[in-house]
Amino acid sequence: MTDWLLEIFSWVSKAQYLLFTAIYELESKVIDVLKEKFSFPVYAMGPTIHDFDLGENTNLSDNSYLHWLDRQPKSSVLYISMGSFLSVSCAQMDEIVAGLRDSGVRFLWVARDETYKLKEVCGNMGVLSHSSIRGFLSHCGWNSTREGMFYGLPFLTFPIAFDQVFNSKLIVEDWKIGWRMKQNLAQKFMDLESDEVKEIRTKAGEVKQIRQCSIAKGGSAEMSINDFIKNLLDCHGY
Repeated sequence: MTDWLLEIFSWVSKAQYLLFTAIYELESKVIDVLKEKFSFPVYAMGPTIHDFDLGENTNLSDNSYLHWLDRQPKSSVLYISMGSFLSVSCAQMDEIVAGLRDSGVRFLWVARDETYKLKEVCGNMGVLSHSSIRGFLSHCGWNSTREGMFYGLPFLTFPIAFDQVFNSKLIVEDWKIGWRMKQNLAQKFMDLESDEVKEIRTKAGEVKQIRQCSIAKGGSAEMSINDFIKNLLDCHGY
């Protein structure tokens, strides 16, 4: 896998443009370094996530998990997803399930077909925006990380491999919007009265605000997209 990734990266220098579905304000150091390294334009074009709000009256009658969420108190449910590619080991799964059971925390787990401990009952679309969701236990895949940031959620991070370890570092140490998952942490993470939890929720809200400003009219994402289109048209004589 490492050889395959290195081969992909070797092609970057041959590009005419480098586009990132990233928010410049949150990753400015990386984007600026890449702009200095390459002779071609580098753009941070913002998140490519559909911006919609799952309201209380949304007509999703076929999804029983949403009915269950509707019945839960506001900000009381821990959303869990370990991604679609890599998964935790059987021993890790046993530990996580036992810990969640002992914590008494309400949770909604999106599980893969081969996860024998849980039945797959839902998909990702729309769940993170539900008012009952308080936090996100994630493997820290980049798509999951961006979606959690998009909705202003704090994270419990459980990276498995590849970039997930670095994404976890960004969440915990750089953006300060989450904690690494440790023993007996789920209950504390879901405590509405904890000052530490209030702090990471505030930080998560600030990240969400940065995201909103980035994709708003005149924001950095719109400016990058416009610059890219203009550059493309100019190069082709339009």
